Amino acid sequence: MEIFIQQVLGGIATGGIYACMALAVVMIYQAIHHLNLAQGEMAMFSTFMAWQLLQWGFPYWGAFLLALALSFAGGFLIERIVLKPIANAPVLSHLVIFIALYAIFNSLAGFIWDFTVKPFPSPFGTATLFGGGLIGAHQAGMILVTLVVLVLLFAFFRYTRIGLAMRAAAANPESARLVGIRVGTMAALGWGMASAIGAVAGIMIAPVVFLEPNMMLSILLYGFAGAVLGGLTSPGGAVFGGFAVGVIENLAGTYIPVVGAELKLPIALALIVVVLVIKPNGLFGRTVVQRV
Repeated sequence: MEIFIQQVLGGIATGGIYACMALAVVMIYQAIHHLNLAQGEMAMFSTFMAWQLLQWGFPYWGAFLLALALSFAGGFLIERIVLKPIANAPVLSHLVIFIALYAIFNSLAGFIWDFTVKPFPSPFGTATLFGGGLIGAHQAGMILVTLVVLVLLFAFFRYTRIGLAMRAAAANPESARLVGIRVGTMAALGWGMASAIGAVAGIMIAPVVFLEPNMMLSILLYGFAGAVLGGLTSPGGAVFGGFAVGVIENLAGTYIPVVGAELKLPIALALIVVVLVIKPNGLFGRTVVQRV
């Protein structure tokens, strides 16, 4: 029973990171109705920026907040400069842009900081909690940070004018324009927020997987799995999906004999396929009807 609880808690901790990434994926999907294949590389680059700030002597939380601000600005500018001109272009054009962004961020990080694996500090320490060592301090810290981010996002979208405007622009752009909402600006804000949320995921997972340019590839795939499981049209569903993927991954690796560390990632990919076949809109997604 103790092993089961430990695996569940560990799954919730890593699932919180997947939830952040899934939420970032969904926010961009709602803004432009495409999946950003470069989301993980943008988060990785933001994590490197936080690491560089730490090397320059910034305190941890100062570097954390400044990296998030820079990530927000970067996401906003990418939408305004790169995505806005091709807003009405074919899907393949967006796909090529995302692949290009993936390669640019990955290569640029390797050029600036090289491909050597670097340790990343944790502000929560390495102690174990709850006496029996069921969960580490950093795991507990990841859960706490993820929950704080989710609460802040919920309050932002529920109680602020900008948050409500972003929801309206994502749900019905035509009607939003009629009431004076600048839909393009809302999409850019969504990109900025998604970039900052991805940065949170990268900074929190870096002490676990270590920092290097390819660190976020598997995390992004888990984020995609969580987003698809919960529903690409449901931010809350994406959060649930991210936590669920983390728990399922941990339990499968422990209790299914043939599943080891090598097969954890295929489990996430298989989960994407199964959900798309059985329930294409995800567990909490809604069917989008387009009138012509």
